[in-house]
Amino acid sequence: MDLMTIFKTAIEHRASDIHITPGKPPMMRLKDEIVPIINDTVLSSEQTKTIIYSLLSDSQKAKFEENWELDCSFSIKGLSRFRLNVFVSKNGIEAVARIIPSIIPTPEEIKLSKEIVAMTDLPKGLILVTGPTGSGKSTTLASLINLINQKYKMNIITIEDPIEFTYENNQSIIRQREVNQHTKSFANALKSALREDPDVILVGEMRDLETIQLTLTTAETGHLTFATLHTQDAATTVDRIVDVFPPHQQNQIRIQLASSLKAVVSQMLLPKKDGSGVVAAREFMTMTPAISNLIREGKTHLIYSAIETGAKFGMIPMDRALANLVKNNMVDLEEAVAKATDKEGFRKLVTGGFNGESTEFVQR
Repeated sequence: MDLMTIFKTAIEHRASDIHITPGKPPMMRLKDEIVPIINDTVLSSEQTKTIIYSLLSDSQKAKFEENWELDCSFSIKGLSRFRLNVFVSKNGIEAVARIIPSIIPTPEEIKLSKEIVAMTDLPKGLILVTGPTGSGKSTTLASLINLINQKYKMNIITIEDPIEFTYENNQSIIRQREVNQHTKSFANALKSALREDPDVILVGEMRDLETIQLTLTTAETGHLTFATLHTQDAATTVDRIVDVFPPHQQNQIRIQLASSLKAVVSQMLLPKKDGSGVVAAREFMTMTPAISNLIREGKTHLIYSAIETGAKFGMIPMDRALANLVKNNMVDLEEAVAKATDKEGFRKLVTGGFNGESTEFVQR
């Protein structure tokens, strides 16, 4: 089995993921479907193990055999970088590899709005990028971090599990640390980062109470901090953070969030109408005095209305972002309807117009 052929073919087809599983040929995700990379080859359990183990170092093999799970990343020279998850199922050892572009896209290439891009000019505060697994959060963050790298002379520290995009030092110094490779945990690396003269810190994922607390403290103490959460929108993002803490701390956390949170970008990916790949729909909330008060007072259910009426600040709710993509002929109506929160209201939004508001948020 030619490993290079598998990975090269998937990249040529613009696949997002590669699946190695016993009893099937090597598979890839194209849009919303899993299809064969090589039709005439069915992998045995021994073949899958051989392929997967060929991608791992001796220490990674040992860790996998101890834990039966492994997250890591690797590069194939001249091809691309990949994020790999290895696991055991009833069929044997399996793996899924996410294809990471070798070149970090610019904000223009992934259609970040000018208001999102402006977050890179902030001197401090917390910026969260949220969405389900596979929604392009890492790509959005990499684009923003690389923009800072190109514009400013700063010390940027990233804490990731695993490292996905890799950066070249430009105007800034970028230090990338991988959990279980260069540090024991997100929390350990965050504590250490505060003594490493940082200007910008990227936290790959806020997984637990200690990491969330340290991330909030980092943003509150004068650092521009980027992080991700697996939440669907701005309001549930605030609730998720607060709910992690015990009841007696939640009021204090609301106060911290109200002062340190600067923006929430919530996104999802949809297949393009022309079949050329995927495009992100992004909800954007930026902090205003009104939203700050809602967070402080625990009235997060009113954040939706604040975003809806915050167009002058560049804010946009997810359903309106989806409608923009449909009106700009970038995604199919039914694809967007399936992702919309209020499906009936969404159809009216698409067919009834935007009450004179711009439909160009996703294009800027």
